[in-house]
Amino acid sequence: MGGRSLGAVLATVLALCACGGASSGGTGSSSGGSGKIVMGFSQVGSESGWRTANTKSIQDAAKAAGVDLKFSDAQQKEENQIAAIRSFIQQKVSVIAFSPVVVSGWDTVLKEAKDAGIPVILTDRAVDSQDPTLYRSFLGSDFVKEGRLAGEWLVGQDFVKNATGPLNVLQIEGTVGAAPAIDRKKGFADAIASTPNLKIIDSQSGDFTRTGGKQVMEAFLKKYPKIDVVFAHNDDSGLGAIEAIEAAGKVPGKDIKIITIDAVHDGMQALADGKINFIAECNPLLGPQLMDLSKKVIAGQSVPKRVITIETTFTQDQAKAALPTRQY
Repeated sequence: MGGRSLGAVLATVLALCACGGASSGGTGSSSGGSGKIVMGFSQVGSESGWRTANTKSIQDAAKAAGVDLKFSDAQQKEENQIAAIRSFIQQKVSVIAFSPVVVSGWDTVLKEAKDAGIPVILTDRAVDSQDPTLYRSFLGSDFVKEGRLAGEWLVGQDFVKNATGPLNVLQIEGTVGAAPAIDRKKGFADAIASTPNLKIIDSQSGDFTRTGGKQVMEAFLKKYPKIDVVFAHNDDSGLGAIEAIEAAGKVPGKDIKIITIDAVHDGMQALADGKINFIAECNPLLGPQLMDLSKKVIAGQSVPKRVITIETTFTQDQAKAALPTRQY
C-alpha cells in the first residue's frame, strides 16, 4: 500500500491490540494435528504488476516459514472470495488471510469464520465492518496518505504555482468500491483542495489495469482538448494512459504530467524515462510480515489491530538510482 526512507523495514504499528482466544476469532488449529500451520489465502486477482509481486511475496514467505498455503485467485470478484473463505472454513485451516476486492459485504462470511474458531487477517485492503472482532489484524498501506503525497507533490510544482489560469486534472481511479481507490481519491482531493487553479474535471475507473487505464485515457483525450495532469491510482493504469497519450501524438510527462502510485518496476522505468513525473510507493512485499502475524495469532499472542507498511516516494532521479536493485 511515502515520505519515508527507502529500504526501511515494514513494521510500523499503531496500538489497538486484539488478544488471542475464541471470543475474538479463536487461535486457529493446525491440519491433522501435525502442528503445521495451514493458511487459506484469497488474493484479489492478478490485475497488475503490484499484485503479481504481492502474490509471489506471500507464496515465497509461506514456503520459507514452513506454512502450508492454500491459495485462491478471486479474479477480482467478491463472490469468488466469499466462496474461497467458506471453503477454507470447511477445510479447517489454521488461519485465513485475504485482500478484499471491495470494502463492503464481508460480515456474514467473517462471522462464519469466527464461529468456526478460525482467525482472519486482512492484507493490503480493509473492510468496513463495524464489528472489529471479525478479524484479528489488518496489514497494509495508508492509502489516504499515498493519495495525499501525490497531491502534495503536484501542489508544490512550479508549473502549478506559476499558472495564470486553471489546470485541468483527470483522475483514473482503481476498482469501484475498493479501499485503495476510495482512500487515494480522498487523499489526493484533500491535498489539492486549497489550490484553486487545480481542477479535477473528470474521474473514471480504470479498474487498476493497464487496459482499463488506456481505455479511460482514450476517452478523456477525445472529450477534453486541454489536459494538464493525470493522476492514476496505480502504475498499471498510468502506463495504459501513457500508451493512449503517445498514440494521440502527445508527450507523456511533458505535454501531460502523470502521477501514479505503487512504484513497481515498469512504473519506475517510465518515471526514470520521464514519462511519469512522480510516484508514491505502495510496497507489495507483505509476505514475511503476514507469516509472522499468523504465527503469533495462532499461538494466542497479542497482535496489533493495524500494521502499516513503510513506504517512500520517487522523483525521476530517485527512480534511476533505485532501479538497479529494485525487487519488484
